[in-house]
Amino acid sequence: MKKLAFPLIACIVLVSCKQNEKKETAVTTEKVESNTAKTDNPDTEQDKWIMLFDGSSFDAWRGYLKEDIPDQWTIESDAMAFTPGKNGGSNIITKEKFKNFELSLEWKISEGGNSGIFWGVHEDPKFPEAYQTGPEIQVLDDERHPDAKNGTTHQAGSLYDMIAPSEKVVKPAGEWNTCIIRIDHKNNAGSVTLNGTEIVKFPVHGPEWNQMVDNSKFKGWEGFGKYPTGHIGLQDHGDKVWYRNIKIKPL
Repeated sequence: MKKLAFPLIACIVLVSCKQNEKKETAVTTEKVESNTAKTDNPDTEQDKWIMLFDGSSFDAWRGYLKEDIPDQWTIESDAMAFTPGKNGGSNIITKEKFKNFELSLEWKISEGGNSGIFWGVHEDPKFPEAYQTGPEIQVLDDERHPDAKNGTTHQAGSLYDMIAPSEKVVKPAGEWNTCIIRIDHKNNAGSVTLNGTEIVKFPVHGPEWNQMVDNSKFKGWEGFGKYPTGHIGLQDHGDKVWYRNIKIKPL
């Protein structure tokens, strides 16, 4: 019996070590699986974006004060294109309304062209044009359109007639520009980033906003900038313009 004692003890120790190895392996596996689960299901920024135009349809849009899309707006390749017709007033707006958001899109203007991007558009027959309520980020051929000579607050990327771009980063007519517009009423902050550079910052309500309006052509306009929640709009200014990759992220 004494001769068997050492092998028996060794066997018990070996079994115990194996069991401990299994426990350690199980714990390690659980940690790996736990970390993998966190990695496989992140709350990514991409998941928050809502496509407003992916190059295939106008499902998210309609004409201002209309139920359908005006004939002047068509799809060319992967972009929505506006081709001016005989009659104006063919602005388009999103079917949905937004308040706090980041809007990302690309735009390309024709030579000598003019257009604009609105937010906070309030739809009412007493306001025949979207710009009567919606502040505008300017889309323009700075080199050729005469409005660019009316001051820097009329140039591409500006908060129209209120805040001028801090830098000139717009690309020439016929080239795509990437524009990000951020409107945040919770923090009273708005901004425009054009081609990777933040060029405009402004308040979106309150005394400072009111003073900006009073110092602009919009002073005394009944509904201008008065609607925190409203439609996103794209302007018919009588010139050819293209927009693509339009998406929005609620804040």
